[in-house]
Amino acid sequence: MTAHTQERTWSRYSRQERLTRFAVYAITLFAIVWAVRDIDIFWPWVWDAPNQIQSLAVRMWPLDFSGWMAIGSALMETVHIATLSTFLTAFIALPVSYIAAQNTTPNKVTLWIGRLILVSSRSVNTIIWALLFVAIFGPGVLAGILAVMFRSIGFIGKLMGEAIEEIDKKPVEAMQATGASKLKVVAYAIVPQVMPAFFAIIILRWDINIRESTVLGLVGAGGIGVLLQGSIDTFAWQTVATILLAIIVLVILGEAITSVLRKKVI
Repeated sequence: MTAHTQERTWSRYSRQERLTRFAVYAITLFAIVWAVRDIDIFWPWVWDAPNQIQSLAVRMWPLDFSGWMAIGSALMETVHIATLSTFLTAFIALPVSYIAAQNTTPNKVTLWIGRLILVSSRSVNTIIWALLFVAIFGPGVLAGILAVMFRSIGFIGKLMGEAIEEIDKKPVEAMQATGASKLKVVAYAIVPQVMPAFFAIIILRWDINIRESTVLGLVGAGGIGVLLQGSIDTFAWQTVATILLAIIVLVILGEAITSVLRKKVI
C-alpha cells in the first residue's frame, strides 16, 4: 500500500502534438505575413477606406428609379443568360458525366478524357471564359451564354458523375443478365436512379448562374452588368445603387424559387 506513485498531470496533447501544432501555427503565420508584404498594399488607402465608404454612400442616396425600364430589361436578359446556359449545359454535361463515372465509362481513356473536361471547365473562372468568348464572338449575350455554359459543365458533370457512381448496381446487373443493350441499360436502370439528383443539381446550378450572369456585363458579355459598368464609368452613383438593389432582389427571388423547386424534386 506504500508503493511509490507518480503524480501525472493530464494534458490534452502530447509533447510531440504540441510541437506539431506550434509548427503549423508558425508556418501559417509566416505565410500570411509573407503574402501581405508581397502584395504591396497601399496602407494609406486602407486607413482612408471608412471615409470613402461614407462619401460613396452619401452620393448613392437617394436611389434613382428613372431608368427602371432599362434596369428591368437588363435583369430579364440576365435571367435569360442563366436559363439558356443551364439548359444547354444539361445536354453537354450528361454524356461527359457518363464517361467520367468509373462504373459507366467504356475504358480508362474515356474516363480521363471526361475528367479532363470537368477539371478544365472548373479551373477557368466565368469571367475568363467571358473574356475569351467576347474576343471570339464580340460583345453581347452570346458570349455570356457560352461563358456560363462552359463553366457549368464542370459543376454539373462532376456532381452527376458522382451520382452515377453511387447508383444501385442490382438493376443494371439484372438488365445486363437479360441481354439488354447498353442504351436500354442506361435508359431503364441508370437514368431513373439519377433523375432526382439531376433535377436538383440543375436547379442549384441555375441559381448559381443567375448570380454569375450579373457580372458578365463588366467584360461586355451582356446582362445587368453592362448597365452597372456604364453607371460606374459615368459616376452615376445613384443609378449604381439602384442597380445593386435590383441585383440583390433578383438573387433573393432566384434563391426562393430554387428552394421551392428543390423541395418538390427532393
